[in-house]
Amino acid sequence: MSPYETLEGATRNQSYTEPDSSSTFSGPHHVTMSGIAAKLRHNRDRAQGIGTNDHAQKYLNQDFESLRDDCLERGVLFEDDCFEALPSSLGYDELGPGSYKVRGITWKRPTELCSNPQFIVENASRTDICQGALGDCWLLAAIASLTLNKQVLSRVVPHDQSFEDNYAGIFHFEFWQFGEWVDVVVDDRLPTKDGKLLFVHSAEGSEFWSALLEKAYAKVNGCYEALSGGSTTEGFEDFTGGISERHDLGNADPHLFHIIKKALERGSLLGCSIDITSASDSEAVTYSKLVKGHAYSVTGADQVEYGGEAVHLIRIRNPWGQVEWNGAWSDDSSEWRYVSSDDRARLTNRSDDGEFWMSFSDFLRQYSRLEICNLTPDALTGDDYKKWAETEFEDTWRRGSSAGGCRNYPNSFWMNPQFVIKLEEVDDDPDEGQEGCTFIVGLMQKNRRRMRKMGEDMETIGFAIYECSGLRNVHLKRDFFLRNASAARSETFINLREVCNHFCLPPGEYLIVPSTFEPNKNADFYVRVFSEKNADFQEIDDAVESHVEQIDIDEDDISSHFKSLFGQLAGDDVEICAFELQKILSRVVTRRSDIKTDGFTLTTCRTMVNLLDVSFHTGLSYCETQQHQLRAWFLILWAKIEKFLEIYKDRDMDQSGCMSAPEMRMAVEAAGFSLNNPLHQIIVARYSQDLHIDFDNFVCCLIRLELLFNTFKALDEDGDGMISLSFFEWLDMAML
Repeated sequence: MSPYETLEGATRNQSYTEPDSSSTFSGPHHVTMSGIAAKLRHNRDRAQGIGTNDHAQKYLNQDFESLRDDCLERGVLFEDDCFEALPSSLGYDELGPGSYKVRGITWKRPTELCSNPQFIVENASRTDICQGALGDCWLLAAIASLTLNKQVLSRVVPHDQSFEDNYAGIFHFEFWQFGEWVDVVVDDRLPTKDGKLLFVHSAEGSEFWSALLEKAYAKVNGCYEALSGGSTTEGFEDFTGGISERHDLGNADPHLFHIIKKALERGSLLGCSIDITSASDSEAVTYSKLVKGHAYSVTGADQVEYGGEAVHLIRIRNPWGQVEWNGAWSDDSSEWRYVSSDDRARLTNRSDDGEFWMSFSDFLRQYSRLEICNLTPDALTGDDYKKWAETEFEDTWRRGSSAGGCRNYPNSFWMNPQFVIKLEEVDDDPDEGQEGCTFIVGLMQKNRRRMRKMGEDMETIGFAIYECSGLRNVHLKRDFFLRNASAARSETFINLREVCNHFCLPPGEYLIVPSTFEPNKNADFYVRVFSEKNADFQEIDDAVESHVEQIDIDEDDISSHFKSLFGQLAGDDVEICAFELQKILSRVVTRRSDIKTDGFTLTTCRTMVNLLDVSFHTGLSYCETQQHQLRAWFLILWAKIEKFLEIYKDRDMDQSGCMSAPEMRMAVEAAGFSLNNPLHQIIVARYSQDLHIDFDNFVCCLIRLELLFNTFKALDEDGDGMISLSFFEWLDMAML
């Protein structure tokens, strides 16, 4: 291990504000044709602009307008068969079917709960929203901040819906989900108990947008219980598409008040919380009426003159709608008597509405962390805003091929996906001593909350950044990371949905390597960069190429012993079929003690025949004029197997007689193939068993690769990298 790895080994941090056992679907653990088809369709939709802010993807292919029109035409109220009014939509454990907590719950429409329900009252306010029996205060804090930005609110909550005009019991909302906007349809049957809404509700009882919004968000995440526990940044990002950064208030940036004020002016969403030290601390109320482990919204920042000095104040909102800070600058504190009447009238609101002021110094002492969601360029209108430049990529970690783990695992870390960012322009207004290029890196694991009911959990994730100017645009291998220390890295590896950090580095090219803490963890992820100036950001991977050396055999090179062996193999019919090939080759390789093999399978031998059988017959047959050529072909095959055996033994680093997935990746390259990450994923999925590849599968993989390259090259007559196949030709090729 290099000294760099010893000094900068990654550390894991699994403590955070509101413990969240949410899990997620990390994508298929093996490659399927249906998965490939779905990915192709997804990529094509993205290329056509589907999923953008202006053209949201229809979630589960449900179209709001057509469904509403159909219900109006038939005179019925919509019932959503994709998220039914059943216990399974409530949860899976504490709110699961059979739990005592779901007894007495009935689903009712707003028209059954009050005489004059309203979807959204004009000028929706952050004080409208109250928490119910679900532990999703993190979500409520995000919703409360959402109301401060009318433009963002109208995007998430389309206002062209009501309980009067064209009412059909159906509503829709738009959320950002891992790089794309989705339009989510729900019916308005809401869970109630004793005639009251069970979860999120409005303060005065007749407004239902927040309850329906919560239902739509629960649908996207699988059920209501999946929303229990989380980070406010998750809600911030899903409502805006923005990227969030965290500030440790115990070690606050000296310019943090200015950062907060500037963020509020930009329409950013802000949240804060007090860390807990034990489970008993969760939502415990302190002597000053602050709640531990609870998500608050930061809604304002101002300054007043007090005692001849300027005092910085922060306004905070408790999503409970009550329980307020009772210290200095609280609603009834004496400090307000000694400020100007204008400031007092402008800032004070003496009611127990959950919103209060406190001094910035008390804020730093009382709270543990602050979260700021920076909005995307398309969320900011007008020339007054300074906008970030944004770039994004989707990718996967897959066991055995691209899930290399963190820097603590030097033999596999290099296998992780790699991205290069090129920073050329320094900031216009750098802080003192910070001249350079400012950018934010966000690494997000996808769909984890949705599969919570399946027992999946958040992976522990992070990233490292390396200076890589002047290197070739190829996937960097193990030796690079053993020789080079990171230039920057995520603050910690943590089991949150996203890890995000703010950096300022000198101009240059930098390699970003995202990873899970441990190797061989399956997960899908989404990485993006917000930069102060435009920056080139791209994924790097090896080109897909074949450099297999052709083996030329002359008739004079064929010994009499080999001719005799060939004669025995070909038999009286002078033809080599897959069964005969399997018999003789397996007899040879099973005698070896340096590799673990039960011989060649019939599948491998058929692939060999296909590679060498240029006439595409069932076997390698020949006439008199082709006899010497057929023997040469078989000798070529024999030479290939001997070469594969040499590579196999050479790359079997631990001399186990069997090849590991990382060793296989390097062996494929040694055999003359350059492949990208997706192809390596397919190879591991198809040819490995428990991440190990025996000699038969190793040979079958290499022979099939060569066959595919040769076939494509033969069909690509004009050499433009494109071929055209009919449906039946494609079936013939796929079944070969």
